[in-house]
Amino acid sequence: MNIIITGSTGFVGTNLSQYFEDNHYKVHRLSLRGDWSSLPDAHGLIHLAGRAHDTGSTCEAEEYYRINTHLTVRLFDDFLSSDIRDFFYFSSVKAAADSVEGELDEEYTPNPKTPYGQSKLMAEEYILSKPLPDNKRVYIIRPCMIHGPGNQGNLNLLYKVVEKGIPWPLAAFENKRSFLSIDNLNFLIDRMIHTDIPSGIYNFADDGYLSTNDLVQTIGKTIGKKALLLKIPTSMVSFAATIGDKLGLPLTTERLKKLTENYIVSNRKIKETLAVSDLPYSIEESLEKTIKSFQK
Repeated sequence: MNIIITGSTGFVGTNLSQYFEDNHYKVHRLSLRGDWSSLPDAHGLIHLAGRAHDTGSTCEAEEYYRINTHLTVRLFDDFLSSDIRDFFYFSSVKAAADSVEGELDEEYTPNPKTPYGQSKLMAEEYILSKPLPDNKRVYIIRPCMIHGPGNQGNLNLLYKVVEKGIPWPLAAFENKRSFLSIDNLNFLIDRMIHTDIPSGIYNFADDGYLSTNDLVQTIGKTIGKKALLLKIPTSMVSFAATIGDKLGLPLTTERLKKLTENYIVSNRKIKETLAVSDLPYSIEESLEKTIKSFQK
């Protein structure tokens, strides 16, 4: 089976490409940096390429729309005129909401506040607005925070704090967050390709959730170090983050929000649609696998 992947050099693209090749798919890595004349023959097209969310707020808004929206529109139009059956667009839960009260599911009315989320939603809306031929399927994937070996995001930042014996200074914040392991992501995409399910929007998340404090303690347990939790008043931390915005320090209001907010994502729809009771990897064992990779 032939699969086209854009953004194949990124964290998700690298892992998904390797997973497919290990399972006897033929992967065509399509670069969107220049002009592509036509799409190669394939069973499916997985569109991962995009401008990631910049927590440092250094990215111009127009760049999000140019890459996340306009490039996706052009690629989707090419898909519609091709013989490819499946189109997977990797959007984001941030296309629905920047913050969540309760649990985010696919019925939530989108209301993104940032150029990143808005640019992803605009691409979604274009895709959903186009009539779909009977022989084609289109899936909009909204993943939450993805992690796995090789990932260098906030999880790696937390690991360095614990590994160096630095007290975790945000322990006064209580929250609940969903995560998504790269292994469960690979599993879900593979099952979708081989299962006759309706086109539409699907959230991706591991089963269950953890607080950031739970995560810090999991890191300590995994690497054999006692995690130190420091409860600085939340008002003081929030003020420090506003200073970080102005001075370009590591702690900014955006990063603080990402580390301490509640963000529970429902994976009920994709599991019920695929008739899967539990994902292959639990949230705890997936995080332990990622954490152990940092030690290498």
